[in-house]
Amino acid sequence: MENTTQSPKKKQVKIGTKSAHAEYFMPMLESFAARDELNEVVKNRVVKSCDLLDMGVRLFPNNFHKEHAVADIVEQHKDCDAEALEAMQGQIFAIAGRIVSSRSFGKVAFFHVMDETGRVQCYAAKEHMGEENYAMFRKLDVGDIVGVQGYFFRTKTGELTLCCTHVLLITRSMRPLPEKYHGLKDMETRYRQRYVDLIVTPKSRDIFQKRSLIVRELRRFLEDRGFMEVETPMMHSIAGGAAARPFLTHHNALDIPLYMRIAPELYLKRLLVGGFEKVYEVNRNFRNEGTDTRHNPEFTSCEFYWAYANFTDLMDLTEELFAHIALRVCGTTVVPYQGEMIDLTPGKWTRMSFHDSLEKIGGHKPDFYNDFEAVKKYVRERGEKPTPADGLGKLQAMLFDLDVETKLVQPHFIYHYPTEISPLSRRNDAHPEITDRYELFLTGRELSNAFSELNDPVDQRMRFMEQMAERAAGDAEAHCMDEDFLRALEYGMPPAAGQGIGIDRLVMLLTDSASIREVILFPLLKPEL
Repeated sequence: MENTTQSPKKKQVKIGTKSAHAEYFMPMLESFAARDELNEVVKNRVVKSCDLLDMGVRLFPNNFHKEHAVADIVEQHKDCDAEALEAMQGQIFAIAGRIVSSRSFGKVAFFHVMDETGRVQCYAAKEHMGEENYAMFRKLDVGDIVGVQGYFFRTKTGELTLCCTHVLLITRSMRPLPEKYHGLKDMETRYRQRYVDLIVTPKSRDIFQKRSLIVRELRRFLEDRGFMEVETPMMHSIAGGAAARPFLTHHNALDIPLYMRIAPELYLKRLLVGGFEKVYEVNRNFRNEGTDTRHNPEFTSCEFYWAYANFTDLMDLTEELFAHIALRVCGTTVVPYQGEMIDLTPGKWTRMSFHDSLEKIGGHKPDFYNDFEAVKKYVRERGEKPTPADGLGKLQAMLFDLDVETKLVQPHFIYHYPTEISPLSRRNDAHPEITDRYELFLTGRELSNAFSELNDPVDQRMRFMEQMAERAAGDAEAHCMDEDFLRALEYGMPPAAGQGIGIDRLVMLLTDSASIREVILFPLLKPEL
């Protein structure tokens, strides 16, 4: 279909300069005007940009070599007094970063430069920089990226300051940053313009630095215990590994439909068949679902599989893992989250069966939660929409979601889920109607799903057939039949345990973030109008 969207009408733009360079900026200014974003601040930046070009200053050079990180040199000199710094004036540092504040006092100015490690106050004066360089500096604005060379001294108030001997414009900022005391208050703007949010919101930078550390420590923990990192396909011919609605795409050359991965589980278990005994993948998954404070259709998880282990072994390992990461990231195993102190200390985690949780936490007696019609009526009245194919186990899961999950603030392993809702889990040997599966709950939400793996190919085939019947009855999230996975099991998969951990929710916990959008750099949002 032909695109009939019309480009915005060009608006007449006038700026206060006769510079020959003004014409260069007109396409950008017309775009600003078409979106009603053109104002005197932007015009003034263009005028000063023309002045800089008239002075022979390049707006986007690439000839400055950053030699020092701000945090490193500040740390090295933080304890030096004025006399010690004066004795080191021959030591010149070269930093680069964004101007984030500026105060001018006529012939001198103070400004702050921020790089990814921190910020430092700088002092600009004609007597130290020379007339030409200082004249160029006076044309700069907050938001510009500069290279600064200079030496340290202390101001009269004792602040460690870099005295500029030369300032180079590296990148001209054509848009003004949000005002210091107002910042980005609108949440959607913060998420949509994350590049600005990271400049002006220190907490956002801290969250994503911690996120990187969390993933690094997760990898370190697993690899120290013999797990090997692997990569499995992101596009599947059969959507599997979890109960979720997939995203559908198409491969043109092969002319086949493909599904974006909802979970890597079945491929990782194929690797157990192949002889690898400890494997993990930090992976992106895609589930065609709504968005809220806990869900984003594109998310990150870590799945790992451990041959000759069972789900109770995973409980012990998980307690160690979370404590390890918390200590490395937060310095403690007791972390604050939205007004609660969450204790991740190993040995203090609650372990409770699924059905016991319905009674002890949900307040429902066994004669109620085992009554199919009574539970079905109850969950319907509470807003759930069971399908005709849903059995008692599925209804009990709805009951759990309604009356138990949000109450699980401290770490809880809820184990022995109904077989009906666990199509890939091993049946419990003594009670085949339940599985050796657990979910980890913290702060009222699920953080991981784990179980002793089903390695009986006949039982797995029957489970898939039951899932296919549920799909036929209208459950779009029920599992598909996967003949290749069954073929792999028929070659023999060792007994094993596997777990998936939601990285985004783990980061939420360890950074005290209320929404998943706070911990994803670019969360899914509706297109701008």
